[in-house]
Amino acid sequence: MPTVPAWIEDYATVVGPKPDDVIEEMDEYAVKKGFPTVGPAVGGWLEQLARMVGAESVFEFGSGYGYSAYWLARGLPATGEVVLTEIDKDELDLAREYLSRGDFETTIHYEHGDAIDIVGEYNGPFDVVLIDNEKTRYREAFEAVREKVAPGGIVVADNAITGRSIDSEAVQAVIEGERTTEAVSEMSAGIADLCLALRDATEYHSALLPLGEGVLVAYRD
Repeated sequence: MPTVPAWIEDYATVVGPKPDDVIEEMDEYAVKKGFPTVGPAVGGWLEQLARMVGAESVFEFGSGYGYSAYWLARGLPATGEVVLTEIDKDELDLAREYLSRGDFETTIHYEHGDAIDIVGEYNGPFDVVLIDNEKTRYREAFEAVREKVAPGGIVVADNAITGRSIDSEAVQAVIEGERTTEAVSEMSAGIADLCLALRDATEYHSALLPLGEGVLVAYRD
């Protein structure tokens, strides 16, 4: 379910960074296979955010076939690095094929397995962290990487408003203390848990970007 009217998504796509041929091919794949991606409007914001923080290093919790990673790589310098993690080997192989064709010199690391286990093998610091793994494990992902985010870096989480069984009204009610996580769907509880963790982490400052299915952006002091 979109968070804003389709015309705003289209407008944001036109105003934002222009998708290249590979991105357009990835978009076509997503439509054909029914694969959920952040889409070009949010993708453009990922590229822009990477540029705005002067990112050199990116870590992704859940990469699928590399859609978000491709956009983020476009916002990094030639010396930059992106770590993709994916439990599905076929998707990771497809990500490798797409990103190998990108017009960027960023170093890409492809990690097959559980992202929360994999992040423990990296010291960081990371300038951008994308959380897009199982929604019920969002807080676990954040806690695993919290101290590895560079000051001035950001944590970005997809599906902050909607997606499958996520109910934004339920998430808001949990955050405001009007409902417990046990009283909402597991996915809604997962999003609320992340929001609460970020609120309690005084070195982070969060804001919500209402595009795509909702993007939570948290800046670290």
